[in-house]
Amino acid sequence: GGGSETGDREADGTTVEAITVGDYEAYTKLCDPHLTSFEPEALSNLVEGMEFHKFYFDNVLGKFRKAINTTILNPNVHLLGDEAACIAYVRLSQYIDRQGVPHTEQAEETRVWHRHDGRWQHIHFHRSQNGSK
Repeated sequence: GGGSETGDREADGTTVEAITVGDYEAYTKLCDPHLTSFEPEALSNLVEGMEFHKFYFDNVLGKFRKAINTTILNPNVHLLGDEAACIAYVRLSQYIDRQGVPHTEQAEETRVWHRHDGRWQHIHFHRSQNGSK
């Protein structure tokens, strides 16, 4: 069958959910083991593989925020044939810190997916962070 924009969005939504709740096992099932990324935590360096991300899952995600709500704004899906897709969007993350203070963070994200053996795999992302309000 052909590429499915709905399937692409579902895979991307599942990835964001795994990140939000700090579920590293679910995240690794969605990602290529050689995932590449540019993100603020990597200080503008291209990171390859999962170990860099595992540190944040193990030590940060889901541990310091009592409640998190994630909103995906203006998702734009580019199907690149039947086997690849690029999804760009703005992610708003609302959370309450340990002192009970509400915060909202905004990140601009682009994620690249490749369909391999009928399964979508996350192969690259680029995230820019706009800080906390």
